[in-house]
Amino acid sequence: MGEGIGERETLTWDQFGAASRDLARRILADGFEPEVVVAIARGGLLPAGAIAYGLGVKNCGALNVEFYTGVGTVLDDPEVLPPALDIDYLSGRRVLLVDDVADSGRTLALAVRMLRERGADLRSVVIYTKPTTIEQPDYSWKDTALWIDFPWSHRGSVRDEDAAA
Repeated sequence: MGEGIGERETLTWDQFGAASRDLARRILADGFEPEVVVAIARGGLLPAGAIAYGLGVKNCGALNVEFYTGVGTVLDDPEVLPPALDIDYLSGRRVLLVDDVADSGRTLALAVRMLRERGADLRSVVIYTKPTTIEQPDYSWKDTALWIDFPWSHRGSVRDEDAAA
C-alpha cells in the first residue's frame, strides 16, 4: 500500500473482463455504434482493446496524454505527447474515447475537447468515475472515491519491482 493512500479499490483481471463486456453491452444498448475506438494512453489502452473486442470494432487508435507522473503526483496540466493520433481522420466518424478512470477529469476533458473540435461524433467511457471529476463520461462501470489498483499498473514496472527485491 502506498504511503498516505489508505483504503483502495482493487480491480481484478476477472472484474476487468466483466466490466469491459458490461460497458460494451451498455454502449450498444444505448444505440451508439462506434466506427473507431480511441484509447487515452497509457491507462486506457487495455480497456479500449477489451471494449473494442466486445463491440466488434477493429479500427483503434491512441491519444498519448500525460498527467499522472506517479501515485498521487500530477503535472500542472495534461500534455499531449507524440506519436500523434490522426485526429483529422476522426472528423464525422462515430468515436468512442476510452480511459481507465475519470479522476480529476482534466485528461478526459482535454481529449473530449480535442476530438469534438475536429468534428468527431464522440462518446466517452471509463471503468471508474470519481466524484472529483470535472468531465462526466458518457459511460462508466463504477463510481469510487478510493485510489484504484488496476491489475496492469499497480505493481509498477518490472525494473522497479526487481530493484526493490
